[in-house]
Amino acid sequence: MSQEPLLTVEGLSKSFGGVLALSAVDLTVHAGDILGIIGPNGSGKTTLVNAITGFVHSDRGKVVFKGRDITNWEPHRIADLGLTRTFQVMRPYYSLPAYKNLIVPLFSRRARRSGGWRGGGKTGSRDTVAVDILEEIGFERDSYVPYKTASSLPTGYLKRLELARCLALRPDLIMCDEVFSGLSMSEMASMVPLMEKLQMEGITLIMVEHRLRELFRLAKRVMVLNFGCKIAEGTADEVLGTKEVKEAYFGSEEEVLSHV
Repeated sequence: MSQEPLLTVEGLSKSFGGVLALSAVDLTVHAGDILGIIGPNGSGKTTLVNAITGFVHSDRGKVVFKGRDITNWEPHRIADLGLTRTFQVMRPYYSLPAYKNLIVPLFSRRARRSGGWRGGGKTGSRDTVAVDILEEIGFERDSYVPYKTASSLPTGYLKRLELARCLALRPDLIMCDEVFSGLSMSEMASMVPLMEKLQMEGITLIMVEHRLRELFRLAKRVMVLNFGCKIAEGTADEVLGTKEVKEAYFGSEEEVLSHV
């Protein structure tokens, strides 16, 4: 593992119409990490993902990726450097077949520079490579599923399609925004080993999640946000044992007792 962080965020802050969504958030991720980010609804998790990946511009702070200051870069420039993200509300090209959703990233400068998918020796037409990627993340190659329009796919496949579009760019880091949400128990059970496989193949992961049981199986380190502030960081047991995190999720002891 490199001693230099792959991603460093320093003092990142963002307000919307006077409402502070992020307040001086810091984080550090090394290559090979899986960092979990948790917190109650409205705690700033998706805003943090958006600010790091350029979908919103921060008011203050710095984002450094692979040694380069990428603060408030446009999303396509950040993706071209190897930092990609999925969306909590999936954004496929609904009218296109699933495999055709990968053609845009496969035509990107980053994909063209790579000379193949993730260095795995996958060559051939982009259609073939697109189906290869879908097969790697759980689409049945010998079925019609890769050729169905995205609008006809259930949530489980759409979540995998989000990941596939990231993988087509041969990323160094993927920020996953609620990749488990909306999945059945069996779909979540199959998604966990997929995320482990991505890590073993050298992809660093930041996972924003409400599904804590599945997240804690993957992430050795967890960061907790509440009202835009980082209130805890450490192992799952360490953060869940803090008073601040218990109050963020369950309220103070006085509040809990008042409802008993």
